[in-house]
Amino acid sequence: MHTLIVLIGPTGVGKTDLSLRLAEHFQTSIVSADSRQLYADLKIGTAAPTPEQLQRVQHHFVGTLKLTDYYSAAQYEVEVLKLLETLFAKQDTVLLTGGSMMYVDAICKGIDDIPTVDTETRQLMLQRYESEGLERLCAELKLLDPEYYKIVDLKNPKRVIHALEICYMTGKTYTSFRTCLKKERPFRIIKIGLTRDREELYDRINRRVDQMMEEGLLEEAQQVYPYRALNSLNTVGYKEVFKYIDGEWTLPFAIDKIKQNSRIYSRKQMTWFKRDKEIHWFHPEEETKILEYLNATIHTDKNT
Repeated sequence: MHTLIVLIGPTGVGKTDLSLRLAEHFQTSIVSADSRQLYADLKIGTAAPTPEQLQRVQHHFVGTLKLTDYYSAAQYEVEVLKLLETLFAKQDTVLLTGGSMMYVDAICKGIDDIPTVDTETRQLMLQRYESEGLERLCAELKLLDPEYYKIVDLKNPKRVIHALEICYMTGKTYTSFRTCLKKERPFRIIKIGLTRDREELYDRINRRVDQMMEEGLLEEAQQVYPYRALNSLNTVGYKEVFKYIDGEWTLPFAIDKIKQNSRIYSRKQMTWFKRDKEIHWFHPEEETKILEYLNATIHTDKNT
């Protein structure tokens, strides 16, 4: 049976290095589940694989989009499943890795068949958000879809706006499209989660931000600054540097905020992942144990 190994964990935990070694061990390629590494112009701030790493192992869904391209988890689900068909025709095992929770769930569980929002509706809602503010849109969502209003993160404009887009475009509530049913996949999924002690993880995150600055994050942010209003740049690392470029923050303060917001994001990721009882957790340095577990699970599956 074909097997998709899913390697997940919070930002900065050490997924990249281990994913390369696992891919080499299983002689397979890597499918990225990072919603920001898709953008070709965001290499440093997203810790995208280096040219050397890309040469070591073939990667998919890295650097394939322009900043202005619209992309969604629904599109990702369709495109990855199509790619997996091709990859599984040549090999038994494929590795998917990344920290974008929605993208991981899109492949492992599937996401609801929610209509694609047309450009006109998207632009209209974006204009309304900019002119009227989030609070006004939240009040509108409460009227149009009170059920979703109760559970949505009301501080997340992307979620609120998307729900309203669906309401206006279809005349139905966003809730009516959310079945939350898990879809069956024609391949076995083994989930490996990487975790570290909080202090250890935070230290790695802080050092990684310093390294990004040394590698040219400021220069990269300056290059994409004209596109700052795009959703693709509503991303930790760029948002904070833009504040420095605007003259609102000093550079040291912006760097501290990147570290702080990266740590907050890592906690959100772990909260999301911890709800999934199918994930088997390891420390990134327990590579031998991880390989033993994977080999035993795949071997057992072949003999059942």
